Amino acid sequence: MRIARYTTGDDPAYGIVEGEPGHEVILGLQGDPLYVGIVPGSTTVALEEVRLLAPVIPRSKVIGIGRNYADHAKEMGNEVPEEPLMFLVPNTAVIGPGDPVVMLPQSHEIHYEGELAVVIGKICKDVRIEDAGECVWGYTVTNDVTARDLQTRDKQWSRAKGFDTSKPLGPWIETELDPADLRLTTRLDGEVVQDGTTADLIFGVGALVAYASAAFTLLPGDVILTGTPAGVGPVRAGQRVSVEIEGIGTLENPFVRR
Repeated sequence: MRIARYTTGDDPAYGIVEGEPGHEVILGLQGDPLYVGIVPGSTTVALEEVRLLAPVIPRSKVIGIGRNYADHAKEMGNEVPEEPLMFLVPNTAVIGPGDPVVMLPQSHEIHYEGELAVVIGKICKDVRIEDAGECVWGYTVTNDVTARDLQTRDKQWSRAKGFDTSKPLGPWIETELDPADLRLTTRLDGEVVQDGTTADLIFGVGALVAYASAAFTLLPGDVILTGTPAGVGPVRAGQRVSVEIEGIGTLENPFVRR
């Protein structure tokens, strides 16, 4: 099931995306399905007539995972971590499909990083790996935009990965998906720059949920970013980055300077 958050010009609403590509419609839902469940409403609107928003705005936190693909760790000159390398991102970094990534003026080296994102569906703490699936509501696509020069300069990642507009999410949440082997393709102005698979994750989704929940209580709407494969690189103002994940869809955003 594909759950979208959208607007037709009024307040944000939630709905189920149905139909074949190019002919999708959204069946409206009553309230936030994370909290009231799937309660169908009476409205239906064509997907092309709405503006998609970030499918979830984390009430609590976004948890990033660094160096979770061996080929990406190698291209950055780093060793593969012995356990997940976590960092926190404020929810003010989250934007939706089509929204512009406003490049941080203090940085001159902004990179794209296509990733699978995990959306938590219930309160959970100290989760066992084998029970992690019960805590996951669904999956979406993200671009873990990074100010690479500031990441190196600051020696920690809060500013480099947490600045406003640096975490696009979308286009919707897919609730019925096996994340074990999904193809991930990132394009820069239409040219493929990343072509990987989640089968190459060093720490899989279950391990990440278990590890994160051992440190933080996870709340509904929290998001875990699972890491990026090799092929990261710079993006300039005026360019567009799209990230496509098999079984979910494509997230595309323009990059601007102001």
